[in-house]
Amino acid sequence: MVRRTAAPNSPALEATAGLVPTRLAGSLTGKPREWWIHWILRIAVAGEFIGHGAFGTLGKEAWLAYYDIFGISAATGRDLMPLTGSLDIALGVLVLVYPVRAALLYMACWGLFTAALRPLAGEGGWELVERSYNYGVPFALLLLHGFGTSLRDWVSPLRDIPRLTKERARGFALGFRATIAAYLIGHGALGVLTNKPLLLDLYASVGLDTLVGDPATLNDVVGLFEIGLGLLMLRAATTPVLLFVLSWKLGTESLFITNGSYGAGFEVIERAGAYAAPLALICLNSIESREKGRVPHRGRAGSTLPVARIASPP
Repeated sequence: MVRRTAAPNSPALEATAGLVPTRLAGSLTGKPREWWIHWILRIAVAGEFIGHGAFGTLGKEAWLAYYDIFGISAATGRDLMPLTGSLDIALGVLVLVYPVRAALLYMACWGLFTAALRPLAGEGGWELVERSYNYGVPFALLLLHGFGTSLRDWVSPLRDIPRLTKERARGFALGFRATIAAYLIGHGALGVLTNKPLLLDLYASVGLDTLVGDPATLNDVVGLFEIGLGLLMLRAATTPVLLFVLSWKLGTESLFITNGSYGAGFEVIERAGAYAAPLALICLNSIESREKGRVPHRGRAGSTLPVARIASPP
């Protein structure tokens, strides 16, 4: 007699369950891809809000222009900044220790709202496009868990994540590809179309300005490269390309540190969503190969199970 067996708490059985637990207990080896996607995005959302909130507590002068949009004076804006920043930090910590749908919805809307303030403050529409990770990543984490069916679902902790089918994973992958393409194209456009001065300062901090005679040319070269990379994301989001995007984004944002910018470390942390998106997309792409490894289960029509080891009869 031939029978299929698997350990009671094995990754194989956990991966085929309707819900994958998000707990940190146990070995990381063999965790389902859904578990990794959840934690990659969860940590990224926390980083975004903790990093952004830190600038409120530090009293970042650039924020005053955003308060001014609503007729709030500079003096009042300085009083409000620590409160705004503290709320962001509290939400970031909440996501780490007790994530709930209501908080994620607020964070996605707040990320979109704050990104939209930039063009309203005269910084240009590409700032909104470039900040796609600020609102795209928290919204993706919410969608991965679903909206729920009751008020209780919106305030209950997210202790598990639904297992993704190949079709659903493909849909999320398209969303992440669009998010990554947006922030690459948006950032590139800030250099090519607006010649953003801050970018030149960042490049100069590692001596890149010495490679060209005209600093504006450097903005054009780097900007066109990023736009091309963003367009490539829409066609070929392979693992090597995604790892390069991750390295590129982490490297360019780390220029805030070499430039000695105010709160430089928080600038890097605030952009955690930009680093998380390629990693999440790698996991989503691999789900298709996981599905190909399944075989039909004869016990129930239409269901599938992963190939398990064959046990000899006793």
